[in-house]
Amino acid sequence: MAKLSIKVVVAGRTYPLSVNESEQEKVMKAAEDINNSIKFLQKTYAVRDMQDLLAMTALQLASKAEKASNSEGHDQIDLSSIEKSLTDLLEELKD
Repeated sequence: MAKLSIKVVVAGRTYPLSVNESEQEKVMKAAEDINNSIKFLQKTYAVRDMQDLLAMTALQLASKAEKASNSEGHDQIDLSSIEKSLTDLLEELKD
């Protein structure tokens, strides 16, 4: 496999990465999903600190990945379900 040098922007910061050609699309999609999750949190809640937003997103993605790995037939994590879970989690934290 050929290695590619790409630049990925996550939370407004650019990260140079070296990935296999076959992984490029997945890495770019993952960065897009992370950025969309952060935007959703910023619009929906009063959370503005980027570290908090990244931590909440990472926690939610890890939780979803764990659930998906324990369920048969779930190879992909759906962003809308991640957003729903984040919403539920933040609602619990408000109470």
